[in-house]
Amino acid sequence: MSRTRQHRMSKRSLEQWLSEYAVSHQNLINKKIHWLCVPTIFISILGMGMSLSVWFTLVLSALVLLFYMQLSTPLFMAMGIFILICLSVMAFLPVGFKVWAAVFIVAWIGQFVGHKIEGKKPSFFEDLQFLLIGPAWVANSLMKATGRKE
Repeated sequence: MSRTRQHRMSKRSLEQWLSEYAVSHQNLINKKIHWLCVPTIFISILGMGMSLSVWFTLVLSALVLLFYMQLSTPLFMAMGIFILICLSVMAFLPVGFKVWAAVFIVAWIGQFVGHKIEGKKPSFFEDLQFLLIGPAWVANSLMKATGRKE
């Protein structure tokens, strides 16, 4: 059985997800790029989504929060607050889909530059669920920095 297929079939804990994610995020420059670009990508996805369909974006956000809730209640709460902050920022920024798409593209370029510096491919190449673990990794880093446990 392939490693990717095996990953999809297994239920990993937050600690396991973060540990696997950390493997390709050891270089300090790559980490700093990710701390900036991961939240930027997240808000740009919400911005593009809200530009196209408010209800679909809100339902998708709820599903993402359910994924986080299965991993950790504090993570679920942190990501819920982050989504609310993102939505508040979007309410005050009069920009549309094209601006959010440009932000998305620039932030992804940053991510790939970080991985070039790191010398390791992005985790989501192995498992697409890592696209949701990136924001969890940033949130977990912030929770640790403020003395809170995941």
